[in-house]
Amino acid sequence: MSGLLPPIQNNHNGKERRIGVEIEFAGVDPNTVLAMIVELYGGTSQENHLFDYIVQDSSLGNFILELDSSQFKSLGDSISEFKEGGPPSQSESMALPILSKVAESLVPWEIVTAPIALSDYEKLLPLVSSLRKAGALGTRHSLYYAFGLHLNPEVPELSSETILCYLRAYCCLYDWIDDKEKVDWVRKITPYIRHFDKDYILHILPSDYQPDMNQLIDDYLFFNPTRNRSLDMLPLFTFIDEQHVRATIKDKRVNARPTFHYRLPNCDIDNPNWNVDYPWLLWLEVEKLANDKNKLSEMCSAYLQDLDRLTHSIDNQWLKKLNHYFDTQVQT
Repeated sequence: MSGLLPPIQNNHNGKERRIGVEIEFAGVDPNTVLAMIVELYGGTSQENHLFDYIVQDSSLGNFILELDSSQFKSLGDSISEFKEGGPPSQSESMALPILSKVAESLVPWEIVTAPIALSDYEKLLPLVSSLRKAGALGTRHSLYYAFGLHLNPEVPELSSETILCYLRAYCCLYDWIDDKEKVDWVRKITPYIRHFDKDYILHILPSDYQPDMNQLIDDYLFFNPTRNRSLDMLPLFTFIDEQHVRATIKDKRVNARPTFHYRLPNCDIDNPNWNVDYPWLLWLEVEKLANDKNKLSEMCSAYLQDLDRLTHSIDNQWLKKLNHYFDTQVQT
């Protein structure tokens, strides 16, 4: 397990850092998924409505299983309220399964874990393997399956200096991570996982940029007044200073939590060579760089020089340098 742990394993309270995981997929009915979760981790399953289920009191905490669409969730709530008023008619009973199938063909099912200890992360691998064996479909199965895997690792420290180091490390390594992930082109043309604009990257990488927390949040909101980023910082900044963020961001889907919201990875669940350890290993390189101040300083300086080149965006020289850097790391 040591290969899956970051350099800093405890949070600002001295407790083991945790991570929440969101897995989007299609192709497996909810009852099958719930049975898998209970078999692997224990607990009891419960249907809240047609598109919303929960497994409670498992060995990894609660699991939520839901269709990833607010519209269908609202429809499911309405159906539940209707069913409580009396038994459905024969036509209504026939319509509910059809409605469920239509919903599943349009939006993914999503498993949302409770925040689990980083040392327990590998325990999710059997769940993904079981889902694949049951016929789960991932990002590349269909043109409209722009499914993702979201990782929500808890930050090690709630300081502007630490958070800035992670932002800088992610920006420096983004091209390499994107290349290794081979992010599906359909997901890329959607707005949901856009990378930070060059203007923001140029703003935060110089060594003389040393903001306090208030300035760090202000600058982020100015350049990124949206949750549609591959590394969404709004949950973290809302946790730190909710009033500050809510003054600019009115999106009710932004929930305060002391985590990075890393949204870039595909969910290649039907690929036999893929599991949730692969995107996590790529994120760990961000963790390593963020916690090596000398190397991070060198990397920021080199990246700024590369960004200044006229052909930066077309010749992939920075990616080549990153590949060389990681090849050298492996050799040493």
